Amino acid sequence: MKKVTLEVLKESAHKLLFDMSDAEYKTLLEEFNVITEQMEIISAIKGVDQLEPMTFPFECSTSYLREDVPSIPLSQEDALKNAHDVVDGQIRLPKVVG
Repeated sequence: MKKVTLEVLKESAHKLLFDMSDAEYKTLLEEFNVITEQMEIISAIKGVDQLEPMTFPFECSTSYLREDVPSIPLSQEDALKNAHDVVDGQIRLPKVVG
């Protein structure tokens, strides 16, 4: 595994266009070191490579979801009848990005 250093963090932040202070880099490096130590402890457990990864620790059912039943979609006319501003069959919205 590649060692996480201050230089690696700064290079990664630069590539991702992040701007961080030196104190933030130091905190992030400390957190990576804790995670790396934990990974090394887990890797030292005999037979851990043969276990199936756990994706979620609890049984989870989605019985509250309804069945997906196909139905007849709205016509374009019905879908647009309450729209304030329609241009060429599409709803025109105000610009949100400057």
